[in-house]
Amino acid sequence: MSTLTSQSGSSPADSKERVAVQELGRPDVDLEQIGEKEGYVLDEEHLRKTLNIPDSAIIKKAADGKTVLIPQPSEDPQDPLNWPAWKKTVILYIVSLTACTGDYGSAIGGITLLPQAQEWHMTPDVINHATAGNIFMLGAGGIVVVWFSAYFGRLPVLMFFQSLNLATSAWSGSATNFESFMTARILHGFFANVAAAGGLMFIKDMYFFHQHPRKINVWATAVILSPFLGPFIACWIVGHTTWRWAFWSLSILNAVAWLLIVFCMDETFYPRHLAPGQVPVRKSRMLRVLGIEQWRTNLVPNTFLQAGMRSWTAFTKLPVLLSCIYYFMTFAWVIAVNITIGVFVIPAYHFTFDNLALLYLAPIIGTILGQIVGHWLHDYLGNMYMARHNGRITPEARLIAVWLSTPFYIVGLVVMGYALGRHWHYMVLAVGWALQNFGIIIITTAINAYALDAYPEGSGEVAALLNAARAFGGFVAGYVQIVWAQKSGEIVEFGAQAGITAAAFFIVVGLQFYGERLRKWQGAMNFATQ
Repeated sequence: MSTLTSQSGSSPADSKERVAVQELGRPDVDLEQIGEKEGYVLDEEHLRKTLNIPDSAIIKKAADGKTVLIPQPSEDPQDPLNWPAWKKTVILYIVSLTACTGDYGSAIGGITLLPQAQEWHMTPDVINHATAGNIFMLGAGGIVVVWFSAYFGRLPVLMFFQSLNLATSAWSGSATNFESFMTARILHGFFANVAAAGGLMFIKDMYFFHQHPRKINVWATAVILSPFLGPFIACWIVGHTTWRWAFWSLSILNAVAWLLIVFCMDETFYPRHLAPGQVPVRKSRMLRVLGIEQWRTNLVPNTFLQAGMRSWTAFTKLPVLLSCIYYFMTFAWVIAVNITIGVFVIPAYHFTFDNLALLYLAPIIGTILGQIVGHWLHDYLGNMYMARHNGRITPEARLIAVWLSTPFYIVGLVVMGYALGRHWHYMVLAVGWALQNFGIIIITTAINAYALDAYPEGSGEVAALLNAARAFGGFVAGYVQIVWAQKSGEIVEFGAQAGITAAAFFIVVGLQFYGERLRKWQGAMNFATQ
């Protein structure tokens, strides 16, 4: 719980992260629950005045001595909020690397279509069914990830799903016929998104409220960057050797992530609903990797059915549902462009696979620039909002960044449409593609930060639902992208997609005006682990 203590005395436990106190007293105020309902207050003076907190109550603050820590950490060194900064960073980057493998593996299927069609004497359209199935399962598998994580714990689910991610990626490269390949690809999609769907769980477990945007930005960059890194590398491979090495290179990446999980990761779930003396003592990290220690100590108190119903509870919250609809309507065109770009540019510009690989640098550069800008932008907007609202920030304030990034996304789509439709220089196409992805990384961080701040108790569930919206949007758009262009032309198609994105933006506007009222009307998710 995000509680304050009435005891005096303090001693630093993590100089880089926070200022700690010696001993936890009786819980008085849950800052996280109050923030979820009324807005988060990070300034101590404003917080004491707002909640009438006496001077005798110790409020734990960050190393700057000013920023209030939400949630207020316990005094237990096992508490992930109390872990040293280096350990948190290692885990964040392992989760981000693992998150990268899902869309990385999905996107390379679009590059291997032609050589596979030649080898198996089938049309590329038929081969593409394997990629479509893979994309769909990226969304479906994420829901199962958070279900199992809410029952077995974060770490064992991450390890076992990544094990099967590794196995199915190796199987994809070794398949001797299309039926075997398609089966491997569909199963791969189900297991590959374990960290992309559940990444917010780890961030919420380890980091304080004021740290969320920057940490989400790191994780989101890995997710957004991966579907371009995969084809970038696969193009070089297919142009010089067998298509199978595209999937075997993915297997190597998955193996590295698996080894890091097994030897460096730890369980990040902490039972804050328990009194300090009731929290199970951690004994063996390897037993936690296997899930044995979590099972023996009943670390996560949900029943299997309760764990499964958490995602449904999250889905019924209108702010979450509207966020998913917005993300579905916006991210669909990122995936659609990515998995079909080769069909457009290879005949139009007479590109080789090496040329296509270089074109993939455009979205990679756009995403990296978006990550760099977002590193400061989200915090700047949050601080500006608090300065104008008496030190208080609501979850809806996170959506301000969408106003700034959406024009880049829309302009990028329009530029790509005209570049393809009128056969402009491929560098114009590259600029449009970079602009689209510059916009989407800022949008992704903003919408995930909003959902997390609005429902911190459902961090995994909101992340999985947004991931499903992203994947299902790409699944639908991927099917219509080429046919739409053939019937209407690229200018009309991409222009319509820009129009759909602009229309979806009004969902964000609605959330900014009515989101807080909707949250108060429907209430919190109220899970067993609170």
